Amino acid sequence: MKITIRFSKSEELKALPILLRHSSGMVLPDRVYVLEDSAVAALRDAGIHFEEIAADRAIPNVVGAQSGERI
Repeated sequence: MKITIRFSKSEELKALPILLRHSSGMVLPDRVYVLEDSAVAALRDAGIHFEEIAADRAIPNVVGAQSGERI
């Protein structure tokens, strides 16, 4: 599962060593990262603070939708 998070400047500096070990995530502008949930869990375990912007679990379930059906 992918989770999008944003760091403050100081928290990003603390997070970089963890990110380099645990994730092949994507780095976006303004200290925004798209990470695997395991990397986010490692950040939480380390006490690093961040804002969760989005997670793929928030995508609506489309199981059973017909092709072309509005959901």
